[in-house]
Amino acid sequence: MATFLYRVGRFAFRRRVLVLSVWAAVLVAFGAGALTLSGQMTNSVSIPGTESQQAIDHLKERFPQAAAGGTARVAIAAPEGESLTDPVNKAAVDQVVEQLRTAPEVVNVADPFQTGSVSPDGHVALAQVSYQKMGFELTEADREALLDAADPGRDAGLQVEFGGDAMQSVPGTEPTEIIGVLVAALVLAITFGSIVAAGLPLLTALVGVGIGMAGILITSGFLDLNANTPVLALMIGLAVGIDYALFIVSRYRHELSIGRSPEGAAARAVGTAGSAVVFAGLTVIIALAGLTVVGIPFLGEMGVAASVTVAIAVLIALTLLPALLGFAGTKVLGRRRGKQDVDAPTFGSRWATFVARHRVPVLAAAILGLAVVAIPAASMQLGLPNDSTAAPNSTQRQAYDLVSSGFGPGANGPLTVVVDVADASDPQGAAAQAAANIGGLDDVATVAPPQFNPQGDTALLNVIPKSGPSSEATENLVSTIRDQGASLSESTGATLAVTGQTAMNIDVSDKLANAMLPYLALIVGLAFILLMLVFRSVIVPLKATLGFLGSVAATFGAVVAVFQWGWLNDLLGVEANGPIMSMLPILLIGVLFGLAMDYQVFLVTRMREEHVHGAAPDDAMITGFRHGSRVVVAAALIMISVFAGFVLSSETLIQSIGFALAFGVLVDAFVVRMTIVPALMSLLGTGAWWLPNWLNRLLPNVDVEGEGLSRALDGEDQRDKRVLEPSH
Repeated sequence: MATFLYRVGRFAFRRRVLVLSVWAAVLVAFGAGALTLSGQMTNSVSIPGTESQQAIDHLKERFPQAAAGGTARVAIAAPEGESLTDPVNKAAVDQVVEQLRTAPEVVNVADPFQTGSVSPDGHVALAQVSYQKMGFELTEADREALLDAADPGRDAGLQVEFGGDAMQSVPGTEPTEIIGVLVAALVLAITFGSIVAAGLPLLTALVGVGIGMAGILITSGFLDLNANTPVLALMIGLAVGIDYALFIVSRYRHELSIGRSPEGAAARAVGTAGSAVVFAGLTVIIALAGLTVVGIPFLGEMGVAASVTVAIAVLIALTLLPALLGFAGTKVLGRRRGKQDVDAPTFGSRWATFVARHRVPVLAAAILGLAVVAIPAASMQLGLPNDSTAAPNSTQRQAYDLVSSGFGPGANGPLTVVVDVADASDPQGAAAQAAANIGGLDDVATVAPPQFNPQGDTALLNVIPKSGPSSEATENLVSTIRDQGASLSESTGATLAVTGQTAMNIDVSDKLANAMLPYLALIVGLAFILLMLVFRSVIVPLKATLGFLGSVAATFGAVVAVFQWGWLNDLLGVEANGPIMSMLPILLIGVLFGLAMDYQVFLVTRMREEHVHGAAPDDAMITGFRHGSRVVVAAALIMISVFAGFVLSSETLIQSIGFALAFGVLVDAFVVRMTIVPALMSLLGTGAWWLPNWLNRLLPNVDVEGEGLSRALDGEDQRDKRVLEPSH
């Protein structure tokens, strides 16, 4: 591996104009494709195999009118002390309804006075708007027209607010996320003390992200992609793209500082640090691509897109970066020229020495700290976003509150019960019995009369729960209704299924929760094998994965404290609290595992290199830590900065992902990798590198530490180790 990558780095350095031209052509080609071939992304969520999805598929086949498009709930409230039945207010409501009917893509508007959707006190009315398109397909102009329909009501002094899936626009990147990149640039400049050295990782990362994002946009023209797919790819692509280049540039500067020529330094940096980058990238790719086994297509799409972006980042670090180093030469050293004192004490070496001397108390304190931070995770509640989790001043949240005050919280999350009466001897009677059974349940507020399709073989029941869409009571109600299906089938021959946005959210959360442990076992198992190849040890991969579990538990605790309990909301700009996004835990496990293994590889590879060359256990740990810690600290700060930039997003999902990844990297880098790992390495001594003989013979030697490469290059050392001269 190291020898092959050495040759790749040397080729890229020597043929830098060719390599640069190829990557520039790829970037231009992908950019042109993105501009001409991209399609519209969606907010739709499909969950194959769940009851709610099967019911939707059934409706599309037999009752397409009921499974048509998006909906908007329009809540209209009278001024304090007045009623909507007053002639002036009623006329204003009629005007709003008429204007809603003329809005683009609208196929039907349910007049609240005709459907009886006026609260008992006459204060709140609810108009339902149905679209021929799905909510995610509506344009901003369509939504603006919907919002403009409120003008007659507001001019008359009424409060008009809008909710429903028609109001959910496609999330995207925002200018605030550039802040993370700017902070990353500052960290690089401080780390290297050279504008050229700081600029190279940023440049290569932006090229990689540009190609990756363009590829996603091209794919969207041929496949239906979820709108969050490019967001995750952008987050991960920026972070790892900068980190991988940072690691290689740091090793290149080290090789220059001990007297190697620029070409030799670039080749050796790619051969040694590049090997670590390959295996670090593979762990991230495994973790992200593993999302495909969860069984939820949009998560699989996000994982595959992000893993491809990571693969591009690795390729660029191994090829484009050494080509750019060929142009930069010794300018990456800034004012540092000639040989440097590489053995001078650093903060990293002093910290590693301190940890080695006090390894037991340091280890105990770090583990105890992780345990304390993880405590809130025991109270985690999972769910998907709805209007109740929108910002308090948003029209969606105000519509939710108005509907709750007028009709009860359950009116914001009606359940759709699909009754298949094709095999029933008395279809009308079977549907009526299903309605009666459901209406008798404790948490049901109302059940609308059955609506039949033209063929008369499918009926719909609109069920309004007493509790809100995110409550545990509604979740239990869905289960209870589904449990009644068996007895209904026995007595009438009809079958029923529960669907609707609320039921789909419950099914998604259940499926994600059930998939979490198998997914964790898959990625940990595959990465464990990969790390055994890298470190030729059983203990090092074991403690790496156990440390990761500690990081995840602590991160879950912090996410619950902020996004569920409301801690630090004002400081972080979080405007609404509620259940944790059901996709967040499994997404966090995948992404954070890959990134955590990055730090493990970057830090411990150099310890392994010193151990292979005969250093004593503590000396190998301290020397390896001295060389790797500065890079890991810089890499962690860069990742934290990039992810933290997404906390400033207006989208709660993006906020929570950004915060979780930023906090997870903070804990894993500084508590686990920089504290627990050196303490354990010192405590275990040579035992850390234990590998059974039979396994040692079985595992291929990938030579990540570059021992074979060093032997192969012994004859070139005299040529490479000369006084540096400015490159031309």
